[in-house]
Amino acid sequence: MRAARTLALLALLPLFAACQMFESEPAKPSLAGLTRMQGELTAVGGKLLFQPCNDKRNYVVNDTGATSVLQEAASLAGQQGALFADLRGKFSGVASGTQGSVDVQQLYRVERATAACDDPDFKRMILRANGHKPTWVMNVTAKGMVLEREGQPPLAVPYVEEQMGDGRFNLMTEANNQHIELWVAPQRCIDSASGSLQHMTAELRVNGQVQRGCASFGGSRDD
Repeated sequence: MRAARTLALLALLPLFAACQMFESEPAKPSLAGLTRMQGELTAVGGKLLFQPCNDKRNYVVNDTGATSVLQEAASLAGQQGALFADLRGKFSGVASGTQGSVDVQQLYRVERATAACDDPDFKRMILRANGHKPTWVMNVTAKGMVLEREGQPPLAVPYVEEQMGDGRFNLMTEANNQHIELWVAPQRCIDSASGSLQHMTAELRVNGQVQRGCASFGGSRDD
């Protein structure tokens, strides 16, 4: 009987191992040696160049992280030429006055509004989400979140964050007799109005009413 029980336990070991492998979350890619920067993308001589905000240096873009930055830039550029990009990669050839290169590993945001380099709120922003029909914007900082909705005054409220695994999380508040939740997931999202690319999807729930949109991290969050 003892031998039979031992064999039964040994037979179950592969099943337990399989469950462990299935349930464990994938390791996050290492950020070692990578730098996050914001700046302008322009196509010059068949190459895509990245110029950081308030910097004269240019970097030839190499899409080593399969981010589709080249295709996204081509589809957004149109007649305007220059785009704003928020990206993370390995920068090299950074001597003043030289043209270096950047191996892009992560793309946070690409949009036509190049004035985003002058956004005074970016550095303190944790997250910004937005959607349409009707238009809404959620700005999140360490002090709280501000919800702006079409036809309504801005609503500033505190919040708590809950991590859901796989990079998903939600921000929630019970304030001013309203139940507000913002659910965020790491999935590429195209803004239906502007065509801009953001690296996360967002779902806003206010008292049970659901609106969907896109989201991206601000300068004070570096996931």
